[in-house]
Amino acid sequence: QATEGPCSSPKPGMLDFVKKAKWDAWNSLGNLSQDNARQKYTELVSSLVSAESAGQEKDASPEESRHDGYETILVTTKNNITKIMFNRPDRKNAINHKMYREIMKALEEAGKDDSAIAVITGNGDYYSSGNDLTNFTNIQTGEMEKMAKDGAVLLKEFVGHFIDFPKPLIAVVNGPAIGVCVTLLALCDIVYASDRATFHSPFSQLGQSPEGCSSYLFPKIMGLAKASELLLFNKKLTAAEACAQGLVTEVFPDRTFQKEVWARLEAYASFPKNSLAVSKQLLRSVEKEKLHAVNSKECEVLEERWLSDECVNAIVSFFQKKSKL
Repeated sequence: QATEGPCSSPKPGMLDFVKKAKWDAWNSLGNLSQDNARQKYTELVSSLVSAESAGQEKDASPEESRHDGYETILVTTKNNITKIMFNRPDRKNAINHKMYREIMKALEEAGKDDSAIAVITGNGDYYSSGNDLTNFTNIQTGEMEKMAKDGAVLLKEFVGHFIDFPKPLIAVVNGPAIGVCVTLLALCDIVYASDRATFHSPFSQLGQSPEGCSSYLFPKIMGLAKASELLLFNKKLTAAEACAQGLVTEVFPDRTFQKEVWARLEAYASFPKNSLAVSKQLLRSVEKEKLHAVNSKECEVLEERWLSDECVNAIVSFFQKKSKL
């Protein structure tokens, strides 16, 4: 219309869908003058460019929504990603009982929200120093059995939330990881680590035993000999060693860690979310029953360990050594 004026070409056949659609659109303009057609075309192009620019600006900086009701963790959603961040940096993100319960609540919410993936990471220099050992202090002699029983129930439920989590779960290990936060990595779907991260599970040193399904998954991932070094003899792994043994997916230089990892995660989160969830569940469903059985057994053994003189003495010794530093 803008270049040739009103429609003057013959109407295409019914089966020539593309040409017919173009002809119908041209013919619908009737006797609109060429000058008016050019003006309307210019206005249309300008409006489309403005809309695209506004859309790009909106996409470039979507708002991060923060979830309320948490004290020991920060939970936010942005770019189809729900991020659960350990937030006790003054305690090296050690997990106390309240934090256990808040992480479970966050996983429950993330499993049901509109995000495509969930990410666990730490605030500050540490990913997490594992169990807050003050969980074991200030307990009267008559309360030991109740403490052990309640602790085993809490741990079993906590690990169960990781086993049952329905979406891809990615660990972003920003610094040293210790204890339960190491063993849980095997229940995550991907583990990205900074090159300054380390991985240490000092169970034997503290008179305890493995949890987080690590007694089953670690030998499966890295072989029995390497798993024994880590779980029995408390070997501390560098990020590179953990990656070579299959516990970590990929290691990044610390200076570019956050930028590289989050760019990649945002790309993953743009995939169709239902496809991601269904595929994750297929990958995990075969062993889910086995993992719950392992979790139950590990917690049963730990309850016994916590009541043993050996464990109590080891923890007392740990605090004595720490007070002398």
